[in-house]
Amino acid sequence: MTTVVAQAPAKVNVHLGVGPLREDGFHELRTVYLAVSLLDTVTVRPGEGLSLTVTGEGAGGAVPTDRSNLVWRAAELLAGSAGVAADATMEIAKSIPAAAGLAGGSADAAAALVALDRLWGTGASRADLLDLAAQLGSDVPFSLVGGVALGAGRGEQVTPVLSRTRWDWVLGIAGEGLSTPAVYRELDRLRAADRVPDGAELVAAEPVLAALRSGPPAVLAGVVANDLQAPAVALRPDLGRALRTATEAGAAAVLVSGSGPTVAALAVDEHHALRLAGELAGAGVFRTVRAVHGPVPGARLVG
Repeated sequence: MTTVVAQAPAKVNVHLGVGPLREDGFHELRTVYLAVSLLDTVTVRPGEGLSLTVTGEGAGGAVPTDRSNLVWRAAELLAGSAGVAADATMEIAKSIPAAAGLAGGSADAAAALVALDRLWGTGASRADLLDLAAQLGSDVPFSLVGGVALGAGRGEQVTPVLSRTRWDWVLGIAGEGLSTPAVYRELDRLRAADRVPDGAELVAAEPVLAALRSGPPAVLAGVVANDLQAPAVALRPDLGRALRTATEAGAAAVLVSGSGPTVAALAVDEHHALRLAGELAGAGVFRTVRAVHGPVPGARLVG
């Protein structure tokens, strides 16, 4: 086999409850993931050692092409686990903006695991891949699973949830990327100053799961929440304007996705999403606007 191609989706955290800082340096999470139709593509071929190139969003330096990239680390981890040589030429074609709270790096790592497993013939089970994914990062397991899932622990403990309802969203990326660790540190600072709830009691995710299963959009709009929204806006006040713009444009609900700076605007249906995307693209507050839908499958081979 000379070429293997895999794709993996971006995610929106429809619910993100963040507990206090744990002894291991992570926060306990209760999150509801939704995989959406914004996909990165990873292509792998035989090679001598590892090499990595990036095209599309993040090309030219925003996305690293060395061992600091999760794709490179995924290749080394899979090769070490399977006892094979880490030899591959790897290419990421990015549509998911980097550092946008959409798990683009995690999607790339998940796609790389799937593609390299096929290229190298390692025969890893889905459980094996999920174990490797959890070692790579908190969002990587969900990028493998896709669809709708409940995340616990630091997000790596993923339980798939049945949802046949289509959900339409508009994603607006406001300005440059935000560092996820910086947003968590700001959350801890705001909590220490009693400016936001301390997170001792995580808000239950069940209302969001129920809404995702049966709808309608007005019900989901009433229960979406993200504990990282306040610190993200504190670090990037322009996010507040972006959220207001999406609300004024008629979104059913708006929230920061993950650690930001992406604003996720819930639409009533596909036609509403297209109209909303057009209005937000012309508002001048977002550098990138995409109409997407979900749930979609996780990392998978294509072609």
